[in-house]
Amino acid sequence: MKVRALRIPGLAVVEPQVFGDPRGEFFEVWNRDRFAAHGLHFEVVQANVSRSVEGVLRGLHYQWPNPQGKLVSVLDGEVWDVAVDIRRGSPTFGQWEAVVLSGDNRRHFWIPEGFAHGFVVTSGCATFSYLCTAPYDKAADAAVRWDDPGLAIDWPLAEPRLSDKDASAPLLSGITPDRLPEYAG
Repeated sequence: MKVRALRIPGLAVVEPQVFGDPRGEFFEVWNRDRFAAHGLHFEVVQANVSRSVEGVLRGLHYQWPNPQGKLVSVLDGEVWDVAVDIRRGSPTFGQWEAVVLSGDNRRHFWIPEGFAHGFVVTSGCATFSYLCTAPYDKAADAAVRWDDPGLAIDWPLAEPRLSDKDASAPLLSGITPDRLPEYAG
């Protein structure tokens, strides 16, 4: 597997080794020891799958307290995936990275605790996989507005299909500090 660190420390793209023959293909999604050898130390405690149609935008979601790290990938289809650093005191606070994930490129995106996460479906539909480091905690569930002008995320479409929660999420500047993770340095 190949691991490529991104501009914002902690974020990484993981490209698994794919083994194929005329019958199809196989690749490893998660292996604790292989990930640790690349400096990615985390335990998976919950796995989720969502399926969305073209133009659906999910996010920007996070949990605080009880944050989740996420290893995300697309099983079928394609998404434009975004992580935003929302850690108070971080030198990259409010900065974002985007990665195209698809069933064809088989990339995984590692998003550690302290980041908000979202994606928009750019194919007819997409099946999205999340491996999470903590269980979902409804009381800690939170979101940042997807089109926050302070973040200036360059989404590939102007009018996505949103849930009510995502359409009414607050701007990052409107979230009280106690509802944001703190940068540990």
